[in-house]
Amino acid sequence: MKRLFAILGGILLSGSTMGMEHGCAASAQSLFLACGFDVKEGYLNGLATCGDTNDQESATECSAEVAEAREEDVEECDEVLEARLELCEKLDDAAHDVEFGEEFTENFVDPLQIGVTIDPNPWFPLVQGNVWVYEGSGVDEDGEEVEETITVTVTSAVKLIEGVRCLVVNDTAEEDGVVLEDTDDWFAQDVDGNVWYCGEISLSQELFDGDEPEEPELVELEGSWKSGREGAEAGMLLPFEPVVGDVIRQEVLYADAEDVIELESLEGTESAPAASCSGDCLVTLDYTPLEPGVFENKYYAAGIGLIVETEVDSSERLELIEFTSN
Repeated sequence: MKRLFAILGGILLSGSTMGMEHGCAASAQSLFLACGFDVKEGYLNGLATCGDTNDQESATECSAEVAEAREEDVEECDEVLEARLELCEKLDDAAHDVEFGEEFTENFVDPLQIGVTIDPNPWFPLVQGNVWVYEGSGVDEDGEEVEETITVTVTSAVKLIEGVRCLVVNDTAEEDGVVLEDTDDWFAQDVDGNVWYCGEISLSQELFDGDEPEEPELVELEGSWKSGREGAEAGMLLPFEPVVGDVIRQEVLYADAEDVIELESLEGTESAPAASCSGDCLVTLDYTPLEPGVFENKYYAAGIGLIVETEVDSSERLELIEFTSN
């Protein structure tokens, strides 16, 4: 921690702009320093809250908790840096420089023609009216097991993002029958059949005990991003022709959206109530440097899409229970 704060102090005194270094690793180092500034700000804000009392004992106890939280936050900064650097190594330190935006609009198809005059990506058929329903179980923040239902619907709405026409796909997540997340994802398909991730608006809701009436309240927009806004950049969600071993950044809004996939196999086998595949599933390893050590495997059946999602080293599992194709 002393090392991190010493570096931060040096930057403040010198006004350094970190030189002219560029590339994936250079960005990771800059983000590490930004994380340190966030930790320092959070610590000082916490002390301010603790000090706003006439009770010395309470203030002391509060300050100790804030200091402990700072230690944990600094450790998280270190872990995220290591995860980012590991990703940079896999990418050969390549910057995220993608062919998306105003200059590349001719590379993308009319999203409303997918499934009509244009073949859809087999791993994620963006055909209007397609609906996927998933069920799974997990553990919430209180350690209680919850049942989750996720419904993904390809709508006919189109959103223009940096000149590219992106199809709106609605994604709702219910726990015990209550919708706690309602997301509009924006996807585009290029002329080669690759599906691109253009952004999302994610509304996270929560129930609070004692409320009357007891209704979900909007609590955050975490994870929301749009290509071209505040430095965010689109990425490829899924290729039309996957190559085992490829590492793909699906989205980039540093510190908020940094999902990555590695294409592990084209010979996977899995089964869900609504679909299965035997020796011909696309298998991906999904993760984000923002959550070091958390990995998921996703299994895709050609012509249907995602059928099973499992968390590595965990019993959590999401399965396709219903697929309606248009």
